[in-house]
Amino acid sequence: MTKPMTVPPGFEALMPFARWNLPTADERTKARREATEQDLQSLYGGVLPHLEAILDACDAYPLGELPESHQGIFNIALSIAEVAPHVEFYRGQVGVPYAFEEQRFIAVHGRDQTWQALPPNGPR
Repeated sequence: MTKPMTVPPGFEALMPFARWNLPTADERTKARREATEQDLQSLYGGVLPHLEAILDACDAYPLGELPESHQGIFNIALSIAEVAPHVEFYRGQVGVPYAFEEQRFIAVHGRDQTWQALPPNGPR
């Protein structure tokens, strides 16, 4: 069972987006593909105003040493990075128009918890 997301003080407004607290690229891609246009628009509109503050808070820690208190907001920032092109370029479509089937793409690092900053072919 996944632990509930916690956020550092000042980031309580991000709690409604806890379902986007996904630690791996594979999970974020899957969530985006399974979302609705409304889901993408909601995440984008709700998180974008906080993005600079999220990045500033996470940048206070060395790469790979993000404390658990910040992992949720970091994962949400990565989810908005996954979703933003679909809102900004594809009018909210969850897939990439005129592209090969995304399920065929297998990310080398897709299962890694991104906050750990492992190299793409890191330890297995």
